[in-house]
Amino acid sequence: MKSSLEDPTWRLRPEALAAPKSGIVEVFDAGRGRQGLIPLWVGEGDASTPDFICEAITRSLAQGETFYTYQCGLPELRQAIAAYMTRAYGTPYADHEGRFEPERFFVTIGGMHALQAATRLVAGLGDEVIVPTPAWPNFVGAFTVAGARVREVPMQVAGTGQTMKWSLDLEAMAAAIGPATRVIVINSPSNPTGWVASLDELQAVLDLARRHDLWIIADEIYGRLYYDGPRAPSFHDIIHADDKVMFIQTMSKNWAMTGLRIGWLEAPAALGPLVANLIQYSTSGVPVPIQRAAVTALEEGDKFLLAQARRCASNREVLMGALTKGGGVDFAPPQGAFYLYARLNGYADTRALALRLVEEANVGVAPGTAFGPGGAAFVRMCFAPKTADVSEAARRLILWLQQQRRAG
Repeated sequence: MKSSLEDPTWRLRPEALAAPKSGIVEVFDAGRGRQGLIPLWVGEGDASTPDFICEAITRSLAQGETFYTYQCGLPELRQAIAAYMTRAYGTPYADHEGRFEPERFFVTIGGMHALQAATRLVAGLGDEVIVPTPAWPNFVGAFTVAGARVREVPMQVAGTGQTMKWSLDLEAMAAAIGPATRVIVINSPSNPTGWVASLDELQAVLDLARRHDLWIIADEIYGRLYYDGPRAPSFHDIIHADDKVMFIQTMSKNWAMTGLRIGWLEAPAALGPLVANLIQYSTSGVPVPIQRAAVTALEEGDKFLLAQARRCASNREVLMGALTKGGGVDFAPPQGAFYLYARLNGYADTRALALRLVEEANVGVAPGTAFGPGGAAFVRMCFAPKTADVSEAARRLILWLQQQRRAG
């Protein structure tokens, strides 16, 4: 008997059936509940949301703020986002000075909801979207579910050992543009590689989008987790007021709020009525207590954010140092975000490798096969958890590699 998914009488939409399965979740499920396993597979640390942010939620609940609210977000939160962005990024456009306007920011249920709203605005059935890979798999998923076709363009990687370097293949990106192309997606700092686009690379992508009248969806959520300065280069540094760029952002990473599910979409203010409708027909808005927490995080959370960044910088050195000393591992030192994307020499099938590491090393990593054809030979390790766990995970990985060499 056919399963329900294969039964044509269900008449399920092909877009839903085509949604890719998560290779990260597969490994996560394989290691779920294992005693002593150190999980480096998901994009979060082990610190819970700090008390000063949680207290804002309880105050809001105590005040009875449990009703429907503004679809695009509380005015106080949109103002707080605008103020934060002005502090962190300065003026929003290269062609005139000024502050970020609150009307550019639309509060969402996390970064994924922001991505879905952006997708619905600019891509659908029959459209094509260019995504450089390796890339966060949710890009492909969001556009596939919307009916668009994703053209994955592998990034270039050069060098061996710790001299590796990732870069955009701008020629391949230009060649991938066709009549149906509507969007270019750029994630910098990158999940999973830690690559950070230079201003020259961002300008080249912007020029390409302008030349072909394309939208850019910029995922810059790790922009404050940058190891060569206070923030990474951004499209904000070079765009003009009329450029077709939308930004995906989230509270999850900087303020340890992954489970609270709040983020924002930044888009031209003129799109406000459309975004409001999309939010109405998806979530009808973000719970007010969570929005109060976001205001508190943005207004009072700089100290916590900087502490998070310092710990990630320290853990980055711990993980790179251990893997370098152990040998047999190639990686590009991450310039931003909190991931190290490593190639364990001799293990091309990273799905099988990740499952073996769960069983034999008690370490959870994300297989490169989950991030597209540009980096299938690598594994992703998140170094946001506490330093002792990152150090022990690296020790176990090196010990496992040494055992394999002796056995082989």
